[in-house]
Amino acid sequence: MAVRELGIDAGEIAAQALRIWWPLLRVGGFMLVAPVVGSATVPRTARILLSVTLALMLAPFAAAPRELSIFSAAGVLTTANQLLIGIAIGLVVQLVFDALALAGQTASMTMGLGFATLVDPQRGANTAVLGQMFTIFGTLVYLSVNGHLRLIGTLAHSFQTMPVGAEVIGRDFFGAVSGWGARVFESGLLIALPVTVALVVVNLALGVVTRAAPQLNLFGIGFPITMMAGFFALIAGLDSLIGGMLNLLQDALTTAVDLVGGGAR
Repeated sequence: MAVRELGIDAGEIAAQALRIWWPLLRVGGFMLVAPVVGSATVPRTARILLSVTLALMLAPFAAAPRELSIFSAAGVLTTANQLLIGIAIGLVVQLVFDALALAGQTASMTMGLGFATLVDPQRGANTAVLGQMFTIFGTLVYLSVNGHLRLIGTLAHSFQTMPVGAEVIGRDFFGAVSGWGARVFESGLLIALPVTVALVVVNLALGVVTRAAPQLNLFGIGFPITMMAGFFALIAGLDSLIGGMLNLLQDALTTAVDLVGGGAR
């Protein structure tokens, strides 16, 4: 009775809530794994508020069939689709940062810095110090090319190419995500390859020296020489390292666009 006196239409309120619900699912899945905002250091409250704000902004692009009900079988399938689409868009770029952490881990183990670890703020776990450095470099490159804005633009464009209620997720979708994952980790190993090759040469030289002069303490002279050679290789190849990160991030952003149907580069 009070609702009628105030002139509030409960059906209209439910319709408006439903308009926000579908984009919120896709945006929420995106926020779970997207670079920077998906970091463990970002408070959950801030992520929820940001998700709701983005959902309100993207609601006009996320038209859903009126007959689609949340509690129906089609509604449950659509809910899963929206979450998976959002997760896939963020995961495509997040894999680049995982590959950079892997590259830093590989370089650290080769240099003898495997024992030097820091707490990774994005994952809340220990990672090699070089892996953390590569991740910081990658984050700065990502923000410098407006990767976060381009990724949000891809998310908005996905509502046009992959509308709510349509069965758009299939074997090809998952195949594209898994194929990109294999490629990006291969690229991460290639980023660490120059340092690894340089240190292999240094270790071979140390092996020849200790063979010629067995009285030398290999552990006494080998560890500082290997570490210094590794840092020298990193400094000498810093330009190519940043260039490789930039190319990898550009490819990831392009892959995200292609994943949702293209046309929003």
